[in-house]
Amino acid sequence: MMLAPFIGAAMLVVTAVVESVVIAVAAGALERAEPRLSRLPRFFRLVAVMSPLSLWLLFVGVGSAIWLWATLLIELGEFDAYLPAVYFTSVSATTLGYGDSVLSSNWQLLSGFIAANGLLLFSLNTAFLFEALRRMNDTEQKQ
Repeated sequence: MMLAPFIGAAMLVVTAVVESVVIAVAAGALERAEPRLSRLPRFFRLVAVMSPLSLWLLFVGVGSAIWLWATLLIELGEFDAYLPAVYFTSVSATTLGYGDSVLSSNWQLLSGFIAANGLLLFSLNTAFLFEALRRMNDTEQKQ
């Protein structure tokens, strides 16, 4: 269907904006917590920063995108319940793609958009986590 690329592109924009907000919130929280974290030993500082950041980025950032895609697929009539829609979206976003659940020929192009979206979100999250580690190392070297 000719509408699929436009819907897929719109969803990429929406989920990228949501992920940007999630990352901005995480960056603000990290900045506010830095003075308190600097007093912790390195190991505990790493655990105190990386654990909540990773969980926040995964559950809120990627989780939001998965639920948004699942909702879209339900609205398009591809699934009639959230569990199979979330399953399909999760498998597609991680590029695992079991193939046990597929979209109809009208909307199958969206599968590629979901996979590209997953790659984008996981890449953004990885870049942010590396930046957080770099900042921690820079702060440590300045002390």
